[in-house]
Amino acid sequence: MLPVATQPIEVLNRVFGYDAFRGEQAEIIDHVTGGGDALVLMPTGGGKSLCYQIPALARPGVGVVVSPLIALMQDQVDALRALGVRAGFLNSTQGPEERRETEAAFVAGELDLLYLAPERLRVESTLRLLDRGSIALFAIDEAHCVAQWGHDFRPDYLALSELHQRWPDIPRIALTATATEATRTEIAARLDLTEARHFVASFDRPNIQYRIEPKNEPRRQLIELLKNEHAGDAGIVYCLSRASVEKTAEFLTGQGYPALPYHAGLDARTRSENQARFLREDGVIMVATIAFGMGIDKPDVRFVAHLDLPKSVEGYYQETGRAGRDGLPSTAWLAYGLADVVQQRKMINDSDGDLAHRRRLSQHLDAMLALCETVECRRTQLLAYFGQAGEPCGNCDTCLTPPETWDGTVAAQKVLSTVYRLDKERRQRFGAGQIVDILLGRRTPKVEQFSHDQLSVFGVGTELTEADWRTVIRQLLAQGLLAVEGTYQTFLLTELSRGVLYENRTVSLRRDPPRQAKSRSRTSSAKAAAVELDADAAPLFEQLRAWRAGVAKQQGLPAYVIFHDATLREIATRAPGSLAELGTISGVGENKLAKYGEQVLGVLGHRDAPPDDHEDLFEA
Repeated sequence: MLPVATQPIEVLNRVFGYDAFRGEQAEIIDHVTGGGDALVLMPTGGGKSLCYQIPALARPGVGVVVSPLIALMQDQVDALRALGVRAGFLNSTQGPEERRETEAAFVAGELDLLYLAPERLRVESTLRLLDRGSIALFAIDEAHCVAQWGHDFRPDYLALSELHQRWPDIPRIALTATATEATRTEIAARLDLTEARHFVASFDRPNIQYRIEPKNEPRRQLIELLKNEHAGDAGIVYCLSRASVEKTAEFLTGQGYPALPYHAGLDARTRSENQARFLREDGVIMVATIAFGMGIDKPDVRFVAHLDLPKSVEGYYQETGRAGRDGLPSTAWLAYGLADVVQQRKMINDSDGDLAHRRRLSQHLDAMLALCETVECRRTQLLAYFGQAGEPCGNCDTCLTPPETWDGTVAAQKVLSTVYRLDKERRQRFGAGQIVDILLGRRTPKVEQFSHDQLSVFGVGTELTEADWRTVIRQLLAQGLLAVEGTYQTFLLTELSRGVLYENRTVSLRRDPPRQAKSRSRTSSAKAAAVELDADAAPLFEQLRAWRAGVAKQQGLPAYVIFHDATLREIATRAPGSLAELGTISGVGENKLAKYGEQVLGVLGHRDAPPDDHEDLFEA
């Protein structure tokens, strides 16, 4: 059981082993500990969980955490218990006996934190249970799930506004890593948090290098990324469809990479086993749809790759934010091409919902396309989307290899004229391949079948290559100068097309820089974590990692639950000679010091350290 502590900074030091709060953590924690409501936006890896865990420990009663992450609740609870926090959960995975034990512990005040799935709060027996206990606060994690048109939307979250009505004196804190100002307003309204104080941390993750490149055999491009930059690293590869997930995972496995699939079409047991392997083993690559990743707390994910275009900047930011939670250099890589734009436009046109909904989806996609096509710093554009100013970062592809712009007005007019003549003169619509063949003057069987070699635009585009024309069409589609229609994904003009064809509107296009082979000396997560270690510390770090792996396997826990790499790196560098010295290392709290301290000192070669040093460490 934890020692009695009411001051947040004392809880931070005793339980979590840190000396100081980061950013706005202290202000948020003081506000909630004092009984105030809060809406918190903080990037993945920014320390959101401490913003409710510490107030729950500092206030009397049990902190009730509402989370949609049923598959991860056991890991979340295990991580807290490793710190000495009395944590439990209630969800559909439990048997009756385990559920009764957790409920009894809650009523008896023997828990510090209780995790609940949102659907349980729609069950009257759960509400009556909460009435019988003492509640310190309500934390609503992953609060963006309440946004009606978000890809993680959970209908059960809509009922959470009733928390304030039933328990008006209990403070509430809603947290998310991703939300524009409009989404923030929606979250506050739907959760009845309109009077809550808003805290918006910086969205910048400077350790992540954002790179977007033209799609050209994306699986081959992915292999180049892994081979040249991330051999042996843990990572996530996102694909749009379940079929693509399966094929990509199979492809990577065939190339010798430990890759696992994850999507909603797999049975629950397979998903659970694959997720557990990803969390517990080093260097595993998860190939997944967006069904995977929310709440994943694995700190050493070195890369997130997208083989298909995300639907929104919010989704892209949230997914890429799963890389580099430990603050070490990581990569967010996206392969993007014409077919992605065509597919996304068609999905919007075919989607359910009214015109306003489709317009909203189009706005999300337009912002994502603008990020892909920008010639400015990607990071500043990403931050600007969330209302935050920034300077060019020097660590994204457009900063490292600046692309050029060129006057594409004539090229645009040739494409639009071709689409116009096919539609108006021939009553025909075709995809990009036929348009390119016409512009290049290719007498293919399909061109001759429809007599397209008789069009006035036939052969007028020989100054560009096929790849160039596809890039032009992609950018015209991204700028709304072309639209896509129908099952066969054919092109037609838009209202904006007239300005280019008849009103002298200029069209500026992006010229993609030539691809350059990249090679980094880092070849594994272990080496990434060992950056800045001197010759003496590096072997100690490897010995500590090996010790941690054995302990984690023995206890059935992810390795990072024992200690993060950053903590092991500091231990290896400082080589503490006693428990008292070890207790000053960041990330070594009171419980972990008592549980693992002697073993760590043994790895360092200090096997005869006095066992009672830690008793003096937390006096007063």
